[in-house]
Amino acid sequence: MWRSVVWYATCTIKARLICKGVDTVAKNTGAAGARPAAQEGISRLERLSVSGFPIVVLACAIVALIIPDTVAPITSIVPELLMLVMFSMGLTLTLPDLAQVVRRPIPIFIGVVAQFVVMPVSAYFLAKALGLNDALTIGLILLGSVPGGTASNVMAYLAKGDVALSVAMTSVSTLVSPIMTPLLMLWLAGETTEIDGAGMTLSLAKTVLIPVLLGLGVRLVAGKLVDKVLPVLPWIAIFVIGSIVLGVVGKSADKLLAVGLVVFVGVTIQNFLGFAGGFFAAKVTGHSERHARTTAIEVATQNSALASSLALEFFSPEAAIPGVLAAAWCNLTGAMFAAWMRKRPLPEEATA
Repeated sequence: MWRSVVWYATCTIKARLICKGVDTVAKNTGAAGARPAAQEGISRLERLSVSGFPIVVLACAIVALIIPDTVAPITSIVPELLMLVMFSMGLTLTLPDLAQVVRRPIPIFIGVVAQFVVMPVSAYFLAKALGLNDALTIGLILLGSVPGGTASNVMAYLAKGDVALSVAMTSVSTLVSPIMTPLLMLWLAGETTEIDGAGMTLSLAKTVLIPVLLGLGVRLVAGKLVDKVLPVLPWIAIFVIGSIVLGVVGKSADKLLAVGLVVFVGVTIQNFLGFAGGFFAAKVTGHSERHARTTAIEVATQNSALASSLALEFFSPEAAIPGVLAAAWCNLTGAMFAAWMRKRPLPEEATA
């Protein structure tokens, strides 16, 4: 298991930045030829960010448990930090990424629908089965109702999936989240908790939609300049995740210690159902193994930072606990799934 995690960490940062080029190489030369080309693209700064990520997250969690009152105020700037991350995501997008929606609408539609059905509905029933309180139920449903995380694009590359398809799915789920996330919350949690659907829509438009579109716009008009700063973007993600961990753990340290195990069980099962549901959805609709792997990863990998941010803004620090736990757990399971899939040849490789 740990070999999978270490291997995933060594590939994570550079894969997102060059995945489109790698995908092209993979189609022309096979996966074996693509991997060395990717490895050549790793800069020293990117290698440092890979090794620094787990250290930063662990250190933030420990600090938050030691001095919770000191770091808890950080939660007040989480929305602004999230806007920075979504702007960075926009910087990594290109028009060819969005053109995938026109070229391959059916597999993208299947993946996005599966994500906005499997994850929130499973969260609802899991919360009932585990007897979670209202705050944690909200948090788990919210985790299931947010769009996919950009880490899914990396995992798709590592699992020999369709990276361009993964990027398109993430982009579409992100762009429709200002509508889908509030609707799902109103449907699944509105009976027991007051949900500010309009406020959530405005918040998502402000923290997700507008920053992503601005980032894409900057990429279009200053592509060469953006290419120079791409290696720095992983450090932005590290800073934001570390800040969220500090704030959420600091604000809910006692609750986390008391309910962390049962919430972890819920997050684990939800994540597993995401992998299974996404893979099955692609297969049952007649899509390829490569598409099935991609859809499984996309459905199972949620934007946990966004879930935590929304929980802090509209509900409570306790409601952000599922998002914080998912941030760590989904990366671990993604690494394991990607390593397992990479060892399994695709049908076209087996017959070659």
